[in-house]
Amino acid sequence: MNRKPPSLGSVTLEDVARVAGVSRATVSRVINGSTTVDPAMRQLVEDAVAATNYVPNRAARSLVTRRTDSIALVVSEAESRHVADPFLGRMFTDPFFGRVVTGVMEVIRPRGVQMVLMLVDDADSRAHLVSYLRQGHVDGVVLICGHIADPLPGMLAEAQVPAVLSGRPGQTTPISFVEADQRAGAVLAVDHLVGRGRRRIAHLAGPLDMPSAQERLTGFRQAMAAHGMQEAGVVEGDFTQHGGAVAMRELLEQAPDLDAVFVASDLMALGTIPVLNRAGRRIPEDVALVGFDDSSAALACDPPLSTVRQPLEEMAARMAELLLARIVEPAETLQSAVFHPTLVVRDSG
Repeated sequence: MNRKPPSLGSVTLEDVARVAGVSRATVSRVINGSTTVDPAMRQLVEDAVAATNYVPNRAARSLVTRRTDSIALVVSEAESRHVADPFLGRMFTDPFFGRVVTGVMEVIRPRGVQMVLMLVDDADSRAHLVSYLRQGHVDGVVLICGHIADPLPGMLAEAQVPAVLSGRPGQTTPISFVEADQRAGAVLAVDHLVGRGRRRIAHLAGPLDMPSAQERLTGFRQAMAAHGMQEAGVVEGDFTQHGGAVAMRELLEQAPDLDAVFVASDLMALGTIPVLNRAGRRIPEDVALVGFDDSSAALACDPPLSTVRQPLEEMAARMAELLLARIVEPAETLQSAVFHPTLVVRDSG
């Protein structure tokens, strides 16, 4: 690209097209977020935009596209979930949510798209959300809702709101989604513990009304069976630090001779450590721990936690990309993406 940029002033799409050496239509498609433009041509346009200091007239564009250049990050929680921490408290303290926001923002910020956060946890708030979305206040939704019976994915599909779900839907729902292979992650954890010589391995599960927790439990049991071993015990937790402590006390009563625990989240694992310490169980000498997520909670553990890493930032970025593509081309076929977990070995076992 070696064409002379226009002089400062009112830069138009035609100016950008001339500098990039492409058609005005191609420039328009790139600026409007179309995913069908050849990457090399997209780069030419983006370089031309930078060279000309082109600033889209968003007010005029919104009249044509009927878009707001904003999306909603919606977190939907079950109405009857019994946990010690309030919904808002968990939202702002669980590392999971911060990592999702980071991944989404990496994609939308360079494109001038804003994000609003919306929390729903009962029938009224879901109805108000769908009404808000139908009125076109945002262009689409990145949806975090992990409970099998949550009706919100189906409500968004019925309302024809562009949406992408974090995790596979618990029911058959026509919605795009992004997930990690939860079973494969559990197998990594068990294989590692068996390889370290552990024979009395237990599982501290997540809430079993959530597909991710179910898949991790299934993977745990499949891996144990593949090694010809019996599980030492399984107790259901709630993906919170407090819930991890409560479940660990129950697990020690159920299986006092356990020598390893695969914990379904790092935050729950953080709660197990004081319980094990008070019980006189050294980590990892007496009990090895492996968590799930590779969040900041894993490094807050003492000793630092070995864990299964699901690449949440990359997954959230992919969700944002799929959503923007669907906003631009609503008739596009529903898509899904599955990420593969990896094992991060630290000092807990």
